[in-house]
Amino acid sequence: MPMVQVGDLDLYYEVHGAGPPLLLIGGLGADLTLLAPLTERLARSHQVIVFDNRGAGRSGKPDLPYSIPLLAADTVGLLDALGIGRAHLLGMSMGGRIALEIALDHPGRVDRLVLVATSAAGRGRLTLSWPMRVMRAARRLGLVRRAHPQPDFAFRRQLAASVSYSAVDRLGGVRAPTLILHGRQDRSMPPSAAEATRAGIPGARLELFDGGHLFFLLAQREAVLARVEEFLAQPRR
Repeated sequence: MPMVQVGDLDLYYEVHGAGPPLLLIGGLGADLTLLAPLTERLARSHQVIVFDNRGAGRSGKPDLPYSIPLLAADTVGLLDALGIGRAHLLGMSMGGRIALEIALDHPGRVDRLVLVATSAAGRGRLTLSWPMRVMRAARRLGLVRRAHPQPDFAFRRQLAASVSYSAVDRLGGVRAPTLILHGRQDRSMPPSAAEATRAGIPGARLELFDGGHLFFLLAQREAVLARVEEFLAQPRR
């Protein structure tokens, strides 16, 4: 079982494929199994590093306050442990905020930045899309079983970290070429929030897709993957 210790936390990770390093950072409540379709495709052209955030999957789940800077520090610690100095970052939802925090605090570690279904600031609360509501209800009722279920306390710790985060006043410090992908019908994070993030990051590009918060895993997956591959294939600065 590939596990590294970052501080006092055990982080579970996997590495797939070969090529330029690409770190995938999952969202609220997600473990790396949810990202398997993305991992498989992107590993054709990249060394994909995927892992379980603090509080999810097979990683440690301390019942202590979490923050996006703390989760970002975990992630940088993973890169350090793997001897990866610089990588592309692709963060989804809460994972996008983690990726953004790394790009701001460790600009030299980020090659290209892809932010999916996310924004630079939480709204202090979470609005779940219908697919997310159905999925969460099914899990609570035991209709959908996960090999590594997330305890409610860990979900709440991650949630508090995500909804309280804001990097709005620091977005001008992002130096990595940035692509923002967002669903037109996203109720969890409205497209206007993605547009505000784009406006704050120098040279960032925003592209909208049909669908809600999980558009990148559902109907628009192939289109999203093709756009990500195209963006990452551009020459390094």
